[in-house]
Amino acid sequence: MFGKLTLHDIPFDQPIIMATCAAILIGGAAVLGLITYLGRWRWLWTEWITSVDHKRVGLMYIMLALVMLLRGFADAIMMRTQLVLAGGGHLGYLPPEHYHQVFSAHGTIMIFFVAMPFVVGLMNFVVPLQIGARDVAFPVLNSISFWLTAAGALLPNIALGVGEFARTGWLAYPPLSELAFSPGVGVDYYLVALQISGIGTLLSGINLITTILKMRAPGMELGMMPVFTWTALGSNMLIVASFPILTVTFGLLMLDRYLGFHFFTNDAGGSPMMFINLIWCWGHPEVYILILPAFGVFSEVIATFSGKPLFGYRSMVVATLVITILAFVVWLHHFFTMGAGADVNAFFGVATMIIAIPTGVKVFNWLFTMYGGRIRFETPVLWTLGFMVTFVIGGMTGVLMAVPSNDFLLHNSLFLVAHFHNVIIGGVLFGCFAGMNYWFPKAFGFLLEPRLGKAAFWCWLIGFYLAFMPLYVLGFLGMTRRMNHYDNPAWTPYLLVACAGAFLIFGGIVLQILQLVVSIRTWRSRRDLTGDPWDGRTFEWSVASPPPVYNFALTPEVDGLDAYWRAKGAARSESPAYEDIELPKNAPAGFLLAFCAVATGFAVVWHIWWLALGGFAAAIAVLIASSWRAHAEYVVSADEVADIERRGRITAGSPVCIRA
Repeated sequence: MFGKLTLHDIPFDQPIIMATCAAILIGGAAVLGLITYLGRWRWLWTEWITSVDHKRVGLMYIMLALVMLLRGFADAIMMRTQLVLAGGGHLGYLPPEHYHQVFSAHGTIMIFFVAMPFVVGLMNFVVPLQIGARDVAFPVLNSISFWLTAAGALLPNIALGVGEFARTGWLAYPPLSELAFSPGVGVDYYLVALQISGIGTLLSGINLITTILKMRAPGMELGMMPVFTWTALGSNMLIVASFPILTVTFGLLMLDRYLGFHFFTNDAGGSPMMFINLIWCWGHPEVYILILPAFGVFSEVIATFSGKPLFGYRSMVVATLVITILAFVVWLHHFFTMGAGADVNAFFGVATMIIAIPTGVKVFNWLFTMYGGRIRFETPVLWTLGFMVTFVIGGMTGVLMAVPSNDFLLHNSLFLVAHFHNVIIGGVLFGCFAGMNYWFPKAFGFLLEPRLGKAAFWCWLIGFYLAFMPLYVLGFLGMTRRMNHYDNPAWTPYLLVACAGAFLIFGGIVLQILQLVVSIRTWRSRRDLTGDPWDGRTFEWSVASPPPVYNFALTPEVDGLDAYWRAKGAARSESPAYEDIELPKNAPAGFLLAFCAVATGFAVVWHIWWLALGGFAAAIAVLIASSWRAHAEYVVSADEVADIERRGRITAGSPVCIRA
């Protein structure tokens, strides 16, 4: 009845795992108990869980990313401390099989369930507001996209206490991920979780592309879109082009594991190299899927806090599009050492160096924007300046490894690990934190506490350099990645510094949590009654904070770049003629599909086929019922709109968004 699942699959003999699971269960029970005690279940259901408002969906993406950041960073702390203790013949405190699960889970969670939800959440929240739209093109599909991502994120956490997670690294290369070498359920958890979340991401990409291309305000031509919207368009085009590759690749590996196929084995004509080609055809565009929206955030922050139009708008747009195209012609630099030949390696090495040019254009444009401006060193600006220094270092090390002869020396070493984190942390995460601090008052109606935010930034920045600069040195000294113990005592001092840096980053995370707590407790004194606390340039700052459910009472008219900035101070109509606004009703389809996806995914992992069929059938039933739902819209009357607009600026400081 329960397939392969038995009580022996719960690791009762692993005290670290059991203590972690107990803490998660106790914490979850405490949260549920608090919601029950406060009587907030109906509010939670109507205002968040079933909401199809793009702003709520975007914020839920970001909340998911922040929660998973804590889980993924806990894995990072475990790896750093293990390597400090596992030198000179000592084995450390993590058994090898547990350590391998930890580093696989760390990479998987940080890329798929921290970075991806964070950037998708920012795009969901900001893009419709920037282009003058009332919502995304497909609001219910947007909710489904989020809940599928959340369902995928739940499965690796279930794997923590029921069974195991993959021991293959975050890309699950065969033959290690094939059944012969990974007979347990760890790789199955990995594959099923990423298939579910990947479908959600693909649907979100389709939705946002359609929104940008078809729902812009009257007069907003493509050449008038804010740079963040341009980067969102490039990112989502890459999602739509690359994520089907990931889905097919994992589907083929699942056929190998479940039905005895041989796509990626040496038996019956299969080839592990085909997997590596396919996974990096997705994997390198994925880097730019993450970094392009971060570039957009920095562009908005620099222009706003310099009090100037962004320097070189057209060149920024062209650079974004060039990066989008070149992202698909550099994937082979990830396996220069695998025998492709000198001519192929040379082509991909040159292509990798060329992609640094449009990135450099962006950096110089940001510098020229700041030049001569009256820069206000608020928290988002600090994250941006930290990015500019850190990312340039990461870019230079990337160009260094783009030379195939260098890559033969550095491949599979900690130098590569340092470079990757240089780009992802110094670029993507710093961009996400800059965006969170920048748009937080727009989302919630009050500003974050600045001193704690700046202290958190310095902990992150200094901690990052302490944690990863030693890894560059260790890479030159010959230390390879994925090691769980080592015998060279010369490596230990560098690993001690790296561990200290990780704990300093942990201090930054604690300060960020404290920043949120203090800001919420003192929100009344931090209210934004203007809707435009930073003196912004784009349309999201033209509405109340938080924005009303319909975003814009009157669809804005656009007559050029930075139309809102130029319209500030212009005479406005005292009695605008409001009209009725039709909006989509809440829909439980996404939440119900998440339940179906988790049940089906868990059943597939453990070969509980009756549950898998039942979960799949239930998902089809939910989709059919949602598709045939009558009266899926409601109308906000012109009088209600007028009343909301009249109250908007007065109540803008409320932590709960204004709703009809």
